[in-house]
Amino acid sequence: MERAEQKAVVEGLLFISGDEGIYLEQIAGVLELEKGEVQLLLQQLQEDYQRTSCGLQIVQYAQTYRLTTKKEHASYYKKLIETPMSSSLSQAALETLAIIAYRQPITRTEIEEVRGVKTEKALQTLISRLLVKEIGRAEGTGRPILYGTTKEFLDTFGLKTLKELPPLPEEVQNMNEADLFFDSLRELPVEQEA
Repeated sequence: MERAEQKAVVEGLLFISGDEGIYLEQIAGVLELEKGEVQLLLQQLQEDYQRTSCGLQIVQYAQTYRLTTKKEHASYYKKLIETPMSSSLSQAALETLAIIAYRQPITRTEIEEVRGVKTEKALQTLISRLLVKEIGRAEGTGRPILYGTTKEFLDTFGLKTLKELPPLPEEVQNMNEADLFFDSLRELPVEQEA
């Protein structure tokens, strides 16, 4: 493996390790390199980040290495956090939410079967808005992730429990759950996100 590729792999490992960081020994094990070689790679990456006009840096805390943002940009990050999120969801996200609410626990594949289209982006939006979460794994091949609604979902739509969801008429239970859900939600007050 070339040096540039090794640095790219280290950078990816730092990214996926997130806030917990990654130990030098872990990186060495993954790359099958000596610790001294990994230290040199980390040092070169740190220098690369310092030389470029990059918003990231590599830092070491308590024997772990982490990829973090630079302190000098903190005021911009604060503005983002203070900016209220848009309270509206796309049609795709609303349809996905309705399917999850009525059929949970449900896998992404099952959601896509009901909707007839990919739902990855809509699902990510719902998870980031804390309306949906992973609630386990299904039995069977690949053990796909199961999704369900959250307490925030109930709070947002003014429900105490899922039993308060409007019942679906039997003749349309399998036809168009999303539209029925939207109709019922039009009557419920939606709280603005702070």
